[in-house]
Amino acid sequence: MDVHVPYAITVGLRLRGVDVLTAQEDHSQELEDAALLDRATALNRILFTQDDDLVGEGVDRQRRGQDFAGIVYAHQLNVSIGQCVLDLELIASASDSNEWIARIEYLPLK
Repeated sequence: MDVHVPYAITVGLRLRGVDVLTAQEDHSQELEDAALLDRATALNRILFTQDDDLVGEGVDRQRRGQDFAGIVYAHQLNVSIGQCVLDLELIASASDSNEWIARIEYLPLK
């Protein structure tokens, strides 16, 4: 979880048994976007964010053909906390981290 993600999303996912690591818990909350995406990649974890700039970093890497762990993005005004929890739980239960290499997905899922 990026530092900007509401804690209620983290709690909701953990209550559903989803393994979640926040930037704060990883002590990476001060990292710039590129370094945070590098950290998520090193940990083999998909990064959930609500930060437009972080998505831009992912798009730039896609254009360069550079692998990264994958990003799931939700605009704060376009999806509720509850919908984020449901969609992220579905992603966690129905996919493997290898499917997310250099991938960006936008919530809500359709």
